[in-house]
Amino acid sequence: MPTTPAPQAQQRPAGRVAFLGLGRMGRVLAGHLVHAGLDVRVWNRSQGPAAELEAAGATAAASSAEAVEGADVVLTAFFGPGSVREAVLGADLPFGADAVWVDVTTVAPADARAFAQWARGRGVRYVHSPVIGSLGPARDRALGVLVGGAPEDTERVLPLVALWADPDRLQVLEDPAAAATGKLVANLALAVSFQGLLEAVRLGTSGGLELEQVLTTLRGTGLGSIAAMKGANLRSGEFGDTQFSTDLLLKDTGLMLGTSRLPLPALTAAAQSLLAAQRAGRGDDDFSAAAADDLPGAS
Repeated sequence: MPTTPAPQAQQRPAGRVAFLGLGRMGRVLAGHLVHAGLDVRVWNRSQGPAAELEAAGATAAASSAEAVEGADVVLTAFFGPGSVREAVLGADLPFGADAVWVDVTTVAPADARAFAQWARGRGVRYVHSPVIGSLGPARDRALGVLVGGAPEDTERVLPLVALWADPDRLQVLEDPAAAATGKLVANLALAVSFQGLLEAVRLGTSGGLELEQVLTTLRGTGLGSIAAMKGANLRSGEFGDTQFSTDLLLKDTGLMLGTSRLPLPALTAAAQSLLAAQRAGRGDDDFSAAAADDLPGAS
């Protein structure tokens, strides 16, 4: 999957931007567009997030069709490929003749190919641009960003996606499916590394170590980064400050397992832990809630 570092996107894009899907990540990304002074029209199924952005300077549309009407660029950030099919492919949105559709949603490469084909059939330019990272990096404009599409289309949208990207982690790939695959690879690393942390806690506490001793021991190891990232959650046993939800990461593991032609046993174990957390009612919590039952004092 060859990649090309993105050229520096210095110019500010002109025209109207529509943003559909204002979940946790979508709200942050749309906010960057608004704060950049762009003409942004937003839409979400529930009105609360749109109202928040309207207060910041966006225009809240009454419907997705109203948001897309007259937009030069349409960004979508939904839960998964099923939501994209429902809200875009099944909605007959009024895309303009030269509009670019930029989908930020995490989808499988097969989905990205299907969305690109659907767009071509309607004269819509399609770019897949998933992000790598959670809400903290998103707020800090430090996300990894993958951009896959026709060169003339990716060039058009780079100034937009650069608003939330770490410039050193902004990559242009050869097509939408490659961008989708890259995002799944990144999220596999997240899921598997957390499964490793969970198992290290199980092993360490089984052998008599305190949680803090386990986390200290992991410094400088291959699990040091995830231990530092999620250590505070494990120490406190609090998972309500959701940076990346259990539901979302579990959905992504399904996309990964459905894409790979070869077995992914470590990912399968991670998916089982996430599924157990979801079934325990922790689906909307941060995915680190998968370790909740392994913490001191857990019943």
